[in-house]
Amino acid sequence: MRIFFDTNVLASGLMGHGLCRDLLGRALVEHIVLLGAPVREELHRVLTSKFRVPADLWRLLEMKLDELEQALPANDPLNAPVPDPDDVPILACALAGKADVFVTGDKALLDLGEVMGMPIFSPRQFWQKLAGHG
Repeated sequence: MRIFFDTNVLASGLMGHGLCRDLLGRALVEHIVLLGAPVREELHRVLTSKFRVPADLWRLLEMKLDELEQALPANDPLNAPVPDPDDVPILACALAGKADVFVTGDKALLDLGEVMGMPIFSPRQFWQKLAGHG
């Protein structure tokens, strides 16, 4: 399965403990994790400002991020009603990368349920799906 994690889930998975970390670990072992430039840029901002990750640690993390499958920027415009315009390039990138699923903690995106056939799950919903409960 091709999984595209939103920035909030990826940051929590990298910096926290619990569900997002477990989900990210399992996805990295059992599935293909896609990463797009919009998430990578936002992840850099979040980790270096909110989590105060030093530059040398970010460079190490960047090398690991380079190992993920890189979703190319979308050539086609996203033809879906997305509440926050900042989410449009991220969703378009996930679709361009042919993600089977988009995982986010963003309630506005979760309320959509899907975008252009790509299902949107919360980390908990996706964990349950992987466990065969959903």
